[in-house]
Amino acid sequence: MDHKSTMRGAGEEETVAWRYFRRDVVPFAAMVTVECTMIGSYTLYKAAALRGLNFYVFVTYSYVVSTLLLLPICLIFGRSKRLPAAKSLLFFKIFLLGLLGFMAQLSGSVGIKYTSPTLASALSNLTPAFTFTLAVIFRMEQVVLRSYATQAKIIGAILSISGALVVLLYKGPKVLAAAFFTPSSHTISLHQNLTSSEPSWIIGGLLLASKYFFLSVWYIVQTRVMEVYPEEITVVFFYNLFATLISVPVCFFAESNLTSWVLKPDISLAAIIYSGLFVTSLSAVTHTWGLHLKGPVYISLFRPLSIAIAVAMGAIFLGDALHLGSVIGSVILCFGFYTVMWGKAREDATKTGAGSEHSPLLLTHIAEDEALSLR
Repeated sequence: MDHKSTMRGAGEEETVAWRYFRRDVVPFAAMVTVECTMIGSYTLYKAAALRGLNFYVFVTYSYVVSTLLLLPICLIFGRSKRLPAAKSLLFFKIFLLGLLGFMAQLSGSVGIKYTSPTLASALSNLTPAFTFTLAVIFRMEQVVLRSYATQAKIIGAILSISGALVVLLYKGPKVLAAAFFTPSSHTISLHQNLTSSEPSWIIGGLLLASKYFFLSVWYIVQTRVMEVYPEEITVVFFYNLFATLISVPVCFFAESNLTSWVLKPDISLAAIIYSGLFVTSLSAVTHTWGLHLKGPVYISLFRPLSIAIAVAMGAIFLGDALHLGSVIGSVILCFGFYTVMWGKAREDATKTGAGSEHSPLLLTHIAEDEALSLR
């Protein structure tokens, strides 16, 4: 009897450890990897843009590559459930995801061309503030002003927006120069022209902020889609397909010079393939899986990590210098980010203890066990 109890106890411990590994360790490692992948794409695209890659060409080809890559994967692994009817509301929502994704991708590409991957990473911390604000506007989030959790989220949103304004409006002196990397003279000249102009820096920053606003809406819509149809690969394939169908006519109309669409085997082609393979395909699948498993706020939790990665990659591969305004603004952004996260964690813990429903920003978090059972 004791032996059986011991074996049962060991089995239960192994089960708990395995569930913890799948539910916490794997998503954590996946999100860190995605952040590294995203910053790698920013850096590679910036280097290609400095050498003449058009952002319309980049966005269109990236979606084409990702759609072609996901097609066989979707046919093989994405057919566990029947597809919804073409006229259903679900397909409209996925089309909306494609439109939002295209707008975010285009805004981000133009923004990075005019600024830097470091600024893109810093402004990505606006995502939780935007998500919270949108949730309040659409009455998905309850606002109780007497609650410490609500106060923390409001203060965090204000700090995040304030930090973004500091990054955009105050560049300041250099605090870290990339002396150990010296790009070619052509790259230095072009890079200085693009980053020394304050209007271009501000416009680029506003476009990057727009990207993360669109992404916040994307996260909320994607969460709704996954509630109804929890098939990550299929959803991401149709998202990329719709984004491709949108981007091809729009970008061809915007960039009518056919020579811009002719690619050579250089860094431009590498940037497109990398983006299509690792960002719009694998990263999108990982994000969708993470949204289904953990919810939209958990995905946003890893944004501050990207700043350090972007600073290192920008210094090594682009010769970027770090300015005081970026440091101060990033610190304020991170404070605002984690204030929102603290408020969300406190609210979630309080509601769990009271036995009530979780916040709509964590719509999928309460279904972790159900999501795990689908794996």
